[in-house]
Amino acid sequence: MEALIPIVLFTFSTSITPGPNNLMIMSSGLNYGVHRSLPHLLGICLGFPAMIVAIGLGLGTLFNRFPLLHEIVRWAGIAYLLYLAWVIASTREVGDAGNSKPFTFLQAVAFQWVNPKGWIMAVGALAAFTSPSGEMWMDIARIALTFIAVGGPCIIIWLLFGVGLKRVLNDPAHLRRFNIAMGVLLAVSVVPMVLD
Repeated sequence: MEALIPIVLFTFSTSITPGPNNLMIMSSGLNYGVHRSLPHLLGICLGFPAMIVAIGLGLGTLFNRFPLLHEIVRWAGIAYLLYLAWVIASTREVGDAGNSKPFTFLQAVAFQWVNPKGWIMAVGALAAFTSPSGEMWMDIARIALTFIAVGGPCIIIWLLFGVGLKRVLNDPAHLRRFNIAMGVLLAVSVVPMVLD
């Protein structure tokens, strides 16, 4: 239990703070509601822990061995995040979202691999809470399960916050300003990734 407390605190602090996943699920809640955003929510809640497991089991070594592969993923992520920022910023009314649909489960899972905050969180958790001298499988499983148990509710809070904003943003002008602000914030979240 003592070893679990730091993982829980790390998971909570990184999952509750703004980032691409949280901004996008909040915008999805606002524009599509809870029911239509559930596949997106589940894709984040299960896709991110799956990414932790994959990195923990050796994908990080593959990126170290083939740095070009990491660069390709990084720049694809930057381009995709900027595209999503534009889609969110150009949304004019609830449910419009640039005439697009909410993320599917698989899109949300795939998005984890191009999410810069996600990479920082995953690598940080694995570096801080695994020990080469310990049972690596158990450490990785503990981290992944903590992100499901603690990170999942944090993501749900962002979704519900977006749904709650629907009542406040029923004026099209307010909604437009909100969506522009969310698009700009998502685009700004790319800056550290570009500068790295």
